[in-house]
Amino acid sequence: MSADWTGSTFGERLRAAMDAYGPLCAGIDPHRALVESWGLGYDVAGLTAFTEACVEAFGGHVGVVKPQSAFFEVFGSRGVAVLEEAVVALRERGTLVVLDAKRGDIGSTMAAYAEAYLGKDAVAPADALTTSPYLGFESLRPALDLAAERGRGMFVLGLTSNPEGRTVQHARLREVSVAEAMVLGATAENAGAREQGRLGSVGLVVGATVGSAVQELGLDLAGANAPLLAPGIGAQGGTAEDLRRVFGDALPNVLPSSSREVLSAGPDVAALRDRARRVSENLAAVLR
Repeated sequence: MSADWTGSTFGERLRAAMDAYGPLCAGIDPHRALVESWGLGYDVAGLTAFTEACVEAFGGHVGVVKPQSAFFEVFGSRGVAVLEEAVVALRERGTLVVLDAKRGDIGSTMAAYAEAYLGKDAVAPADALTTSPYLGFESLRPALDLAAERGRGMFVLGLTSNPEGRTVQHARLREVSVAEAMVLGATAENAGAREQGRLGSVGLVVGATVGSAVQELGLDLAGANAPLLAPGIGAQGGTAEDLRRVFGDALPNVLPSSSREVLSAGPDVAALRDRARRVSENLAAVLR
């Protein structure tokens, strides 16, 4: 079931997908309130119907889709099975999948997480995985190496918009902040791709609503040559002007993520697809 992507990098496929379909990363977030707002029961049957509608609406029409693993895991193995089926179906339709699982650990445990989501024997391998580097950027090494080997990508939490994030990410380690250390780690991983004129495959998660924090912390996001996953657009308050202010020269590499704004158009598949198209077109105008 696992495709061999060793002939291309995630960064190359992501750039091509953004050029073809626009910059939107459409989230699949089946949390209780949203599922019930569609008139569905908050159970495995409702989860399945919700997810299948999203796959039908987005697959082959949106460049990148980001399922939030937690909302599937809450239903145990049956929910994970629904997630696996969605990942396979989206990738069969030519849509890139970023699995939002935010895994992070050390040694053999991190290696096992990497194999589970990115490895050649994974049941439903994603194109990229979100990861947490707060055991140290190098703690992600097993996943970084496996992703590179398999032509897949990672998005490392860099600068998040939740208020609690400041206590860790803004803290300083000698001359640099913790957030800058993560940016520098991604920059080093993407150096080879930069030399070849390609977008790197080790991305960063930077909230669209972090305000002036990027400038205050001196983060060189453009220099990182990293895909920049930007959650917070739409229902979470992020605007086009926020994208300009936060990302500046790095705008061409930004992958804005919108979940609730798009998903509120459901459960009608055509309405979901149309909402995603319009959001992507609006974002493309900003990022250009």
